[in-house]
Amino acid sequence: MKLQAGFSGLRRALILATGLIAAWWLATLTAVPAFLLPSPASVAAALWQNADYLTHHTLITLSEILSGMAAGVLLGGALALGMTFSPGLRRWMMPLVISSQAIPVFALAPLLVLWFGFGMGAKVAMAILVIFFPVTSTFFDGLRRVPPGYLDLARTMGASQGAQLGHVRLPAALPALGSGLRMAAAVAPIGAIIGEWVGSAEGLGYVMLNANARMQSDLCFAALFILVLMTLALWLILDRLLRRLIAWAPETP
Repeated sequence: MKLQAGFSGLRRALILATGLIAAWWLATLTAVPAFLLPSPASVAAALWQNADYLTHHTLITLSEILSGMAAGVLLGGALALGMTFSPGLRRWMMPLVISSQAIPVFALAPLLVLWFGFGMGAKVAMAILVIFFPVTSTFFDGLRRVPPGYLDLARTMGASQGAQLGHVRLPAALPALGSGLRMAAAVAPIGAIIGEWVGSAEGLGYVMLNANARMQSDLCFAALFILVLMTLALWLILDRLLRRLIAWAPETP
């Protein structure tokens, strides 16, 4: 059954990708100039001819995304735990967490580059800012919505606060945290790319910005194509890991 579902998903993905590429190719047959919309063939040629160049910058962006995700999940998870067990911390930090989402990341990017320089630090900080809120909010919500009967039973059996956290609260909050992690995997590349656009000499964001300035739209689309594939792969890998981790909470059809 699982194998059949996997083949069905792969077939849908191939059909969707083929349809999008066909629509893209048909659009290039119109009067749209090639420097505005390159053909799939020219983008494929750019991928092949610049394989080493694109591979180097892809690894830079991937390292920024993974570092930002790791740090953002740790910081967001720690804050969610702190707000769960400390009402005082919750009253002080929740307004700050919510208001942080009202500030456009583009407005913060130049400041982060000034503070952390043109290296990897500013891009990782941008990725952390983008994924911090979904991880914190979903994990905090999951920790607060543990069935009271579970906690009452744990207290009746004499479980300590640490045992309640490890055996009751965290397992019950994992599905909610999984939703936040999936959102983080989808939006983390945004933070890294914005940081590279503002100030960088490496990464796919730099490649796109540099190619756009030189009217190399095929190379720009090639970098964008790699970014999309990387984001999809990251999401799919994380989704598969989460399905195994919380197999006791299956999704309903």
